[in-house]
Amino acid sequence: MNSKVKKIALLSGGGDCPGLNAVIRTITKIAIEKYNWEVIGFVYGYRGLYNNNYVELTVDKVEDIYKEGGTILYSSNKDNLFDYLVDDGNGGKVRKDVSDVGVENLKKDGVDVLVVLGGDGTLTSARDFSRKGVNVIGVPKTMDNDLTSTDLTYGFISAMSVGTEFIDRLQTTAKSHHRVICCELMGREAGWISLYAGLAGNAGVVLIPEIPFTIENIAKAVKKRDEAGLPYTVIAVAEGAKYADGTKSIGKIVEDSPDPIRYSGLAAKVADDLEKVIPNHEVRSVNPGHIIRGGDIDAYDRILSIRFGNKACAMIDEGLFGNVVSLKGGNMEYTSLEEVIGDAKFGKQKLVDPNGDLVQAAKAMGVSFGDE
Repeated sequence: MNSKVKKIALLSGGGDCPGLNAVIRTITKIAIEKYNWEVIGFVYGYRGLYNNNYVELTVDKVEDIYKEGGTILYSSNKDNLFDYLVDDGNGGKVRKDVSDVGVENLKKDGVDVLVVLGGDGTLTSARDFSRKGVNVIGVPKTMDNDLTSTDLTYGFISAMSVGTEFIDRLQTTAKSHHRVICCELMGREAGWISLYAGLAGNAGVVLIPEIPFTIENIAKAVKKRDEAGLPYTVIAVAEGAKYADGTKSIGKIVEDSPDPIRYSGLAAKVADDLEKVIPNHEVRSVNPGHIIRGGDIDAYDRILSIRFGNKACAMIDEGLFGNVVSLKGGNMEYTSLEEVIGDAKFGKQKLVDPNGDLVQAAKAMGVSFGDE
């Protein structure tokens, strides 16, 4: 047991994700029950670290959060302490590196290890704090399942399961009215959620960022289903999917965010374009949006969160700082923060393989991806 560690701190950054609370619970319970470490949690991510705003985490505080979505530590995706917006003294704002304030707060609070739960942006700051000598452990978080460092991320199964339920429900109304219904699902540049939810929910068409589509090809797929005695179609639309000419649907740009592009409205656009070429069908669109990342988490993600949290504690005990917990081939391992952030910096995301077995199996079953 690492006798040098007496106190650890947790923080969560970036968007919320199913499983965050379950990881916080696991780390807190193991830290206290097995290692007798003190545990605190900074509130609102790195902003809490800057303001030294934290809460004590105890077994009774985390015992019942195992199935809750979101994070009891709250989160922010705009607070990079290495480029932080502060008052300039003249009534204005200026960006400044205030990371030393965070380091000093950790020392003041007696924190030996900082455990960071987050995606690329949050983990980039974790790497930078590691470079400044802070003992950091990263726990990767994204429901998009697009991190190259791990085979699977907690939150993905829950989001995919909710997306599947939406498509299941849309099937009954589409069938009853012989409609075509486009359902937009999250995932940013990766099509994992839409691919899995679309196939699990028996969607007739699946549109993902990795496979550009045309309206003509979608119309062809709808006609083929009509002729096969299936005069209705549910289309799973990934928010970041694109037309063959490169057209995407960007809702807005948030300049001070590490992920400035907000995708929104693609399902509605596809529905409008599609209705012009298939006048025999009424075409509707629906966008569940953030609903798929909220609510209780799936049983599988609860278990996966326990595995991630347990590995994080083991890494602390072994002094494996500057690393991120990873799931590789069914085993809990770790990858250096430098490698993880290097991959993200150079655009290395884990994307759906258009020639992979699942896409090919779907096509063999008659599912269209709008590319042919």
